[in-house]
This record gives sequence, structure tokens and C-alpha cells, in this order.
Amino acid sequence: MFTGIVEALAQVVEIKAEGTNLTFTFESAIANELKIDQSVSHNGVCLTVVQNSTPNQYSVTAIDETLKKTNLGKLNIGDKVNLERCMPANGRFDGHIVQGHVDQTGICTAIEDQNGSWLISFEYDGSNNNITVEKGSICINGVSLTVVNSKDNGFSVAIIPYTWEHTNFHQLKVGSIINLEFDILGKYMQKILSRK
Repeated sequence: MFTGIVEALAQVVEIKAEGTNLTFTFESAIANELKIDQSVSHNGVCLTVVQNSTPNQYSVTAIDETLKKTNLGKLNIGDKVNLERCMPANGRFDGHIVQGHVDQTGICTAIEDQNGSWLISFEYDGSNNNITVEKGSICINGVSLTVVNSKDNGFSVAIIPYTWEHTNFHQLKVGSIINLEFDILGKYMQKILSRK
């Protein structure tokens, strides 16, 4: 389980196709702390460390289903992803419950500089019946955020300077594809209500 509080960024240094899978090698300041078999969130996607190649590099493999449901298949050498290790049992719960299981991708539709913060808007395909609620939680590229301007198939988030600088949000552009994990409590409620 994750909390959506990003620890570090990792940069793609190698992408290797293996059948329908892609193995990514990343460089990160926390690479030397990662162990083989450890689960790590990459842009909100829970992936297992499969190799520690150097003190600053490690590798993970994404299977075909993961590549189809997330933005990982669109990564290029030099791109950066948001990293978070699993929450320790004695840790603080600073974000919200994040499983690392991306529900779908979305697209960035607007970025407004608000002179000290940024208001970023997103849209997503509503056919999966995922929803947001005003002031509810959403996980975008592995970052726990609060929903602003919730509407059908879209919403906005407000980004403070710290989050802008310490995540890959500063690389977003209109048209960027992002990973979305909707609030688990909302997903359960949606399923329960749909059965009535």
C-alpha cells in the first residue's frame, strides 16, 4: 500500500523489450536503498524491482496489461517518473489509501499558472464508471491530490510549488497522458450502489 506522497524522481536510462513486456532501467537517488522483490510505485504503478545494476540504477518489468492501462508504455529515455516505496507499518499516513493499481489513463487539458500555484485540469473516459467528488482524493502519476472542480469525466487539481518542483508535474503539457487511480472507497461505493 502507498500513500501518494512522492519520495523521489527516477529518470529512464534504458528500455528493453522482452516479448510483450518492457523492462525499464531507472536512475534515482534512492536506487541504492531498493532491494530485489521490493514493490515501488512508478507514476502510481506498483512494480517489482528485478535488478540492482549499479548503486544509482535499478530495473523493473511492466507486463503487457500494465502497459495497456497506464502511461508507462509511452516513456522515453530521459523521461522522469514519480517514485514512492510502500508505506512502512510504523509510518504516517500523509496522503490517502493508494494501491498502486492504476484504473485508467487521462489527459491533461489545461495548465493555469496562478502566480504561486498551478491549476491543472484533466479529462478521462467515463465508460469505466470511475468518478471524482469535490474535495475528494485522486492519485495522478502516483501523487495523492485533492479534487477541485469535479465534473463528469473531468476534474482539476491545485499544485503547490513544492509538489510542482519535486514531482514530474513540472513536465506536464496540455495533451500529456497521465495515470489515474481513483479513490478506493469511492470505487467500492460505486460498485455497491450499481447493484441496487
